[in-house]
Order: sequence, then C-alpha cells, then structure tokens
Amino acid sequence: MAKSILITGGARSGKSTLAERMTLSLGRPAVYVATAEAGDAEMADRIARHQARRGLEWRTHATPLELCAALRATDSAPRLVDCVTLWLSNLMFAERDWEAEVAALCDLLPTLSAPVVFVTNELGSGIVPENALARRFRDMAGWTNQRLGAACDEVWLCVAGQPLKIKPPGG
Repeated sequence: MAKSILITGGARSGKSTLAERMTLSLGRPAVYVATAEAGDAEMADRIARHQARRGLEWRTHATPLELCAALRATDSAPRLVDCVTLWLSNLMFAERDWEAEVAALCDLLPTLSAPVVFVTNELGSGIVPENALARRFRDMAGWTNQRLGAACDEVWLCVAGQPLKIKPPGG
C-alpha cells in the first residue's frame, strides 16, 4: 500500500506549497493531478501561476471529474491532487453522486502503488453561509474531508504557512 497524505487549511494558508514539497520528497518526477478548470480569466491566471511555480519536475494530468481513473492511470510516480474541494464542486455541478465518488476514492487508496498527497480546503471554520447551496457545499466538503482524512495515513493542517501534523502515520 502506498502512503496517502491529506493536507487541509484555509484559503492562502500555504497548503499547496507544502503539498508540492511533500510530494517531491516522495520521488521525482511527480505528477500534478489538477482538478481545476479555467472557467474565467481569474482562474486561468491562478492555474498559470501554479504551473509556473511547479517547473519541470512535474507532469500535469488534468481531470476535473474522473479522479479515481486519473490516480489509476498515474500510479507509477508520486501524485499531488490539487484540489479535492474543486473536484467536489465539479461533481456537484455535473450532478454526479459525490458520495459514491468519495467512497470509491477512499476504497481505491489501499490498492495504489505510488504515494498520493491530497490538498483540500477547510471550510468549516468560518461563518455559516447565508444560502442553501453554499451550506450544502460546505457540508459536502466537511464530510468528504472527514472520510478522506480517515482513509489517509497522515493528515496535516496548514495555517499561516505553518504545517501541523494532526494524524501521524498509524494514527
């Protein structure tokens, strides 16, 4: 069984940079499994900045929906999945069964040969969203993070650029 790590934190907490360092420490070249889609200029700019920061040590595998298939297809090198929260929003807007997709992802982890590091957003520490769609998404993300955190070997919280291990190996 390959090592699996979940890194969570708020927006701009440093979780992606931490995940990149951790993934590269597990082997090179690494695979960046990108779940984001450039739906507007601001998102296209974010994607371009992430790509420029990563450099040549990375191969990119873009997959907005088929995360399990992408992990199977890239199971020969360390992978960084960035990010679970965007994957969830893609599933939600595609009207896919997100609970079944998350269950399949968690079931897949013990079968993988190469390590995988997941980045996800911690959405439950803020205020309660004012509309039903935002509350539903916050709840989906929280349940997914709980399920994935239980399935992963390690869980890290990143705050102000500082990592805190909250589930050590075997924990």
